[in-house]
Amino acid sequence: MNFTYPHTIENCIGEKLIFHEVVQEPDGDKVLVENFVTPGSGPVTHTHWQQDESLTVVKGKLGYQIPRQAICYAGEGETVLFKRGTPHRFWNEGSETLHCKGWIKPANSVVFFLSALYAAQNKSGNSEPETFDGAYLMTRYSGEYDIPDIPTFVKKTVIPMTYQIGRLLGKYRHFEHAPEPLAKPGKS
Repeated sequence: MNFTYPHTIENCIGEKLIFHEVVQEPDGDKVLVENFVTPGSGPVTHTHWQQDESLTVVKGKLGYQIPRQAICYAGEGETVLFKRGTPHRFWNEGSETLHCKGWIKPANSVVFFLSALYAAQNKSGNSEPETFDGAYLMTRYSGEYDIPDIPTFVKKTVIPMTYQIGRLLGKYRHFEHAPEPLAKPGKS
């Protein structure tokens, strides 16, 4: 799936993300990003199995946490790096819109995945994506992305069953041009 850059996405829970461009580097490509997060908002704990993510605070205060570690904060001019395979979450800890710039490397499917995820959140009207779209994304890209707080039974039974029901009902036509996953589902 090809995107025209800059490519902007927004969800109904206070996050706006701009993918500015994909830059080719000798060791792989990276997508340059800019995000704006309303106070108290931010993504749930998630893992990028295949990518590193860097955020530099332009304005505001970023709260972030790696599970079982203390909450940390970054202020203007400070950079936070989340290495691939490290579960993490971040949020706007301040009272004004948080503004960050950064990158995700390698870019892989992240532009498609986050665009589809934000659209699914907008469909549901809250942080949990629309059921069938969420099942599709979590099944197809399970080797690239994970939400560690989803119980194992839900990941291994409920989501795959929902995905299959969605396939039978023809719920995934809008994903016809979805990029191939980098890793087989369940493999990292």
